[in-house]
Amino acid sequence: MTEITASGAAPEHAAQDETLVETLQLERIEENLFRGTSPDTAPGRIFGGQVIAQSLLAAYETIDARVCHSLHCYFIRPGDPTVPIVFEVDRSRDGGSFTTRRVVAIQHGKQIFNLAASFKDPEEGFSHQAGMPAGPHWSELPDQVEVMKELLKNAPEEAKRWLSRPMPIEMRSQDARTYWKTGPKEPVSQNWFRCRTPIGGDAHMHQVILAYASDMNLLSTAMRPYGVHWNTPGFQSASLDHAMWFHRPTDFNQWHLYVHDSPSASDGRGLIRGAIYAEDGTLVASVAQEGLMRMRPPK
Repeated sequence: MTEITASGAAPEHAAQDETLVETLQLERIEENLFRGTSPDTAPGRIFGGQVIAQSLLAAYETIDARVCHSLHCYFIRPGDPTVPIVFEVDRSRDGGSFTTRRVVAIQHGKQIFNLAASFKDPEEGFSHQAGMPAGPHWSELPDQVEVMKELLKNAPEEAKRWLSRPMPIEMRSQDARTYWKTGPKEPVSQNWFRCRTPIGGDAHMHQVILAYASDMNLLSTAMRPYGVHWNTPGFQSASLDHAMWFHRPTDFNQWHLYVHDSPSASDGRGLIRGAIYAEDGTLVASVAQEGLMRMRPPK
């Protein structure tokens, strides 16, 4: 259990003078060891999507040409944004069809996160997908940054500090997160999103940044029926694990629709499922996450 992130709680962030591609870059310090840093704007703990993305990028540094089709990871300890993260890659298997990697993220001599990912060569074969659900087009919705500017006028000071930070992922929603002004709602949500700054022509980096963004707004969907948010007194939330399946390549500088639903909450945990569609309706990726959700007893 960890508070390395709480999806829908820790905001997306990156320094204003650098792109997200630059923020996520790693330094190779040995054949299978890499070092990454967090942006100066990190709000006291590391955003989980950052560690997912950097771990996937570390794995890609040991892969020749294959493409990730799935990843599964666990958040173990809180991440400290003031010190570098060391990523250790275990070259589990290089097979005829699949390549497997395991990545451990380390700070202060301890694991804070681990990821297992599988890679393969693209191939032709059977193909079907679920259709993109109906909803408003991104062009009909306001930028979440503009929505937050209005909401921040009367927000708690902690929320002002967190939500006024730069957002490298542009998001638009019909029912934007308000954090501190909410009531019971159905455990479903839709968000349009894309990377604000150019990613470039590296298809792997588009996948890495999509993985970064996949951790956004998930756990908040499971909170919706209870009228709670990350700043609710006594409420504790944190991402526990995260899984992602990449179905088709995509350009994440273009708009994508992220559809969430939470089919279950019990035993202090909430489960959230996500589907990511390109604007033309192509199903690009599927996501699942379980998170901690509990009310602490009053002191």
